[in-house]
Order: sequence, then C-alpha cells, then structure tokens
Amino acid sequence: MGLFLPGRRVRNKRFDYEPRYYNPKKDEKIKKRMRIQAHNRRRRSPLGLVYFILLFAMAVYIYQKMG
Repeated sequence: MGLFLPGRRVRNKRFDYEPRYYNPKKDEKIKKRMRIQAHNRRRRSPLGLVYFILLFAMAVYIYQKMG
C-alpha cells in the first residue's frame, strides 16, 4: 500500500532531445532515391513468366495423358 503515502510524489521523466536541422535539399534527394528504388523493384524479368508457361504446359500435358 505504498501507493497512497503522502510523502512520495510522482515526477515527470526527463529526456534530452535535440531537434535535427531540416534540410529540404537533402530531403528531396532521399525522396528521389526512394522513388528510383521503388520503380526498379517493379520491373520483373520475363523469365518468371516463361517458367510459369512451361510449368502450366507440363501440367496440362500430364492431365491429358492421365485421362
């Protein structure tokens, strides 16, 4: 029951915070780089499509041979 003792008082915690300088040129550079990386990620090689077509063709061939 030490919670209700009158001698103890809750205080706010202290912290050190140094605001960083906002550099719009640097921020724009970072955003541009992120856009370029995101654009590069979207490109896919057609090799995945070729593998899919081959796999699908094999599955159809096996299905027709079974029936």
